[in-house]
Amino acid sequence: MIHRLAPTFLAVTLALAALGATAQTAPTLQPGDYIAAVVNQDVVAASEVIARTERLRQEARQKGEVMPETAGLRKQALEALIEDRVLVTHARETGNKVDEAELDRVVANVAAQNKLTMPQLLQRLKQDGTDYKSFRENLRDQMMTERVREREVQGRIKVSDAEIDAWLDKKRQALEQGGQVNLAQVLVTVPDGAAEAVVAERRAIAEAALARVQGGEDFAKVAREVSEDGNKARGGEIGLRPVDRLPDIFVSAVKDLKSGQVAPALLRSGAGFHILKVVERQGAGSMTQSLQTRARHILLRPSAQLTAEVAARRLAEMKRQIEAGQAKFEDLAKANSEDGSAEGGGDLGWMGAGGFVPEFEEAMNALALNGISGPVMSRFGVHLIQVLERRTVEVDPKVLRDQARGALREQKYDEVYQDWVKELRAKAFVEVREWLD
Repeated sequence: MIHRLAPTFLAVTLALAALGATAQTAPTLQPGDYIAAVVNQDVVAASEVIARTERLRQEARQKGEVMPETAGLRKQALEALIEDRVLVTHARETGNKVDEAELDRVVANVAAQNKLTMPQLLQRLKQDGTDYKSFRENLRDQMMTERVREREVQGRIKVSDAEIDAWLDKKRQALEQGGQVNLAQVLVTVPDGAAEAVVAERRAIAEAALARVQGGEDFAKVAREVSEDGNKARGGEIGLRPVDRLPDIFVSAVKDLKSGQVAPALLRSGAGFHILKVVERQGAGSMTQSLQTRARHILLRPSAQLTAEVAARRLAEMKRQIEAGQAKFEDLAKANSEDGSAEGGGDLGWMGAGGFVPEFEEAMNALALNGISGPVMSRFGVHLIQVLERRTVEVDPKVLRDQARGALREQKYDEVYQDWVKELRAKAFVEVREWLD
């Protein structure tokens, strides 16, 4: 994702002051400003380098990283802006056109994301001295850049049959060594150093809960009422995970259980007493079966108008509203999501392993049914994810190879993208000028 400009005014998520500079082929510099670099038919203003430098400094400070000296940070900022210009000028020359109706929808989303009406947005632009036409053209550039990037990078990724065979062999071996398990638990905690009487009391609570489950009560209901861990609201479900990402004592306790079975005895750990249930198991031989997930999401794309941090806070607020019953997921997706799934309430349909980018898929797989994630960052933007359904289906060998091909393409994406950017940079006309700030 291309972060082209830095926010420039107080606590407002719109970075309107800087928008005009990159929207025009030949930006008009403000009095006292300088040209820091010429890139193809575009320029980078010194004021932009200063703003980007400050943003890099703030980001490093927030992450607790050691910041380079000002000169080094300024060089990073200038190189990032040059790369941005290389991409956007290439997109203008080769990208698909963005029609006015689509651009209108994106502008409306920018206003909505910043809790502004369209008249308020126009007034804010006017107050900041930013031309509305330049504002729209800046958004158009960003959309064209993203489309060209996806088209050209995806076209450069090649996956051979030998690579697919190796990937499938590796996955088969991993499954034979343990597979994946979705566990649910009821946890009754025991404080560190608790007296024997306290331990006995906590054991009695856990044993009573186990008796309820063994007597036929719904495990999820007991978990919601008794469990003391973070998964209680989801009926105790931890989510489908490879066995090597689960505690060894959990794996050992359920190794002989089938899907739907509950461990017959309490498990004692350093945290307390556990009642474990195997919700689902995928083990050796599951190469011929696939777990498919039907999920939906709300996608916000960080940009000059909406930083990733602000997008994450906005999605966290949406999650709060949904869980409080103040809003419906599908309604918020229709009003806010910035991809083709918005019209359908964010529904992404049924998808098997490898169907989504890894960071999205990992967060999705960790969710219980109807669970909602926190904000999840991917190269497409920031997502709020909800799992609607799961099912296990027989996998055709051709589909299995297609899944492998998709996973391998994702693994190669970043490297191919960087190579493409370097190639564009090498072909571009770039003149860096000296300037004083």
